[in-house]
Amino acid sequence: MANEDISKLKIDKSGTRYYRSKRRRLPLWITVFILILIIGLIIYRFVINPTIEIEVSTVSQVYPSQVITLLNASGYVVAQRKASVASKITGQLEWLGVEEGSYVKEGQIIARLEGKDAIAARDQAMANLQNALSNLEAAKVEMEDAELHYNRLKELLPHGIISQSEFDIAQARYHRAQASFTAAQSLVNASRAALRSATVAVQYTIIRAPFDAVVLTKNADIGDIITPIGAAATAKAAVVTIADMDSLLVEVDVSESSIQKVQIGQPCEIQLDAFPETRFRGIVHTVVPTADRSKATVMTKVGFLDKDDRTLPEMSAKVAFLERTLEPEERKPITAVNVHAVVVQDDKKFIFLVHGNRVTKTTIIPGTRLDNMIEVLEGAKPGDRVVINPPETLQNGSKIKVKEL
Repeated sequence: MANEDISKLKIDKSGTRYYRSKRRRLPLWITVFILILIIGLIIYRFVINPTIEIEVSTVSQVYPSQVITLLNASGYVVAQRKASVASKITGQLEWLGVEEGSYVKEGQIIARLEGKDAIAARDQAMANLQNALSNLEAAKVEMEDAELHYNRLKELLPHGIISQSEFDIAQARYHRAQASFTAAQSLVNASRAALRSATVAVQYTIIRAPFDAVVLTKNADIGDIITPIGAAATAKAAVVTIADMDSLLVEVDVSESSIQKVQIGQPCEIQLDAFPETRFRGIVHTVVPTADRSKATVMTKVGFLDKDDRTLPEMSAKVAFLERTLEPEERKPITAVNVHAVVVQDDKKFIFLVHGNRVTKTTIIPGTRLDNMIEVLEGAKPGDRVVINPPETLQNGSKIKVKEL
């Protein structure tokens, strides 16, 4: 009985063999299709349309001056004539007539301090002068009268008409009148000097521009206490800071090893970081006759031959020191591409432009060669990406991958 029960527990494998056989036969056509598809993709990917790894460069605008540049240096635009305009006296700022960017002329009033005490002192000095002038006039009249009396008695004395004592009294009076007149003159001179001093003190309350300039910064406002430098720490020393824009120079540091390439009067080309598309003509103004031992450089100052109102102090600048003066046509930028991007076929020149992950073979008209760049007159524009050192297998429409450098 037990054996019968065990025999019933056996699995019938006949159905399983049929199922497995059916599973092996059904996907055969699917398997063949998948294999053909995979092989086709492999052939297309690696034989018909392979992805070619390339190096890329960019079409850019270059300046002919790059070919004749001896060396480059960077620095800043600096005003050679600059002043922090302040007052010689302490006072409260009562009026301010300029702001940042204002143009001022030499002698122009730009600010005024409260100066009632200085004006009062000037008025008092003026009154003292008037009093001294009146005293001088009285002393002059007294001296002239004493002189007439003295001379009259001097003529009578030899004839015995007057006594010696009368003459001595007249003489003493005359000398005393002379002394009084001299003292009155001295007092007038002192009063005039005091008036000039008081007038100058009033002028000190008026702040004027020392030269033609532009206001760079406004350092004080109405109501602030203005005091000479070195006085109260909480007070303002300078009212405004001004600079002469005609004195702008570019100060650059040139390494000691290259300073022999720089000479006074040498032509230069200046590029301001604020206006990278513009090149300014320049000339070496001076080479400072001392070196910076910490940087092993020599400061060189370059002047602008082309004035531009957009140029401001403290702007960053780059200077190219040139072999010679540029011709007018050489000052314009040209569109150029790396010479290794140009392919020659049948006396025609081509480049491969990169568009996404494919390239387009494009005919160009070349121009002047500049070092490792060649001018492109037609066929490309600045900013286009091109293939450099294109492989022989590269064709129009080829799929590419940019090589990571």
